Amino acid sequence: MKFQNPLVQAQLIRRYKRFLADAHLKNGEFVTAHCANPGSMIGLTEPGAEIWLSPAENPARKLRWSWEMIRVGNGLVGINTAHPNTIVSEAIADGRIPELGGYTNMRREVKYGESSRIDILLEDPIRQKCFVEVKNVHLKRDVGAEFPDSVTARGTKHLRELTNMVAQGHRAVMVYLVQRDDCKDFGIASDIDPTYHKAFETALMKGVEAFCYSCQLKPSKIELNRSLPIVR
Repeated sequence: MKFQNPLVQAQLIRRYKRFLADAHLKNGEFVTAHCANPGSMIGLTEPGAEIWLSPAENPARKLRWSWEMIRVGNGLVGINTAHPNTIVSEAIADGRIPELGGYTNMRREVKYGESSRIDILLEDPIRQKCFVEVKNVHLKRDVGAEFPDSVTARGTKHLRELTNMVAQGHRAVMVYLVQRDDCKDFGIASDIDPTYHKAFETALMKGVEAFCYSCQLKPSKIELNRSLPIVR
């Protein structure tokens, strides 16, 4: 996924009210950026950190900037939860997720289940439908990536919806997209949301599949990089 406009470097002042972040641009200008991330963002809100912002395409938008990345150590971490679906869709189309290859049609945001929308629906005339749910991951507390970083009732609902799709004879897949490339593996943060962890284990037991991929991030683009083992 390439950014349509070059990202601009800034210094984080604070993140607050979940969806707002104050920052200083390199020229000293003070700005407030939209933070498209409803999670707790553990370890990703340190004041003074180098962050990268994207300019708004719509000049009439109230907030002229969106927070995209933050530097942690020697690498960048993507915090914008609006991007993973596009990154995964592009990777599937390019054949970079072999587990999801071989389908002739791909649709996004398709209604299914109980008032839900599946992130990606893969279809083929001679194969069962494949329902793909994508989750953004950026939490790292040790050597591995973890999800979620806060309690997610919505995420638990999605696991149950996928389980129902398997029961109806379809294929259902969870893709955890880690918007960073400094993690050894991936696991569920059971201490943060034990209900989600239980739903995850139940879903896998009933036939839902799960895969995890990390990303390579640059101020110009974010791309799928490598598969990470899932530790249970």
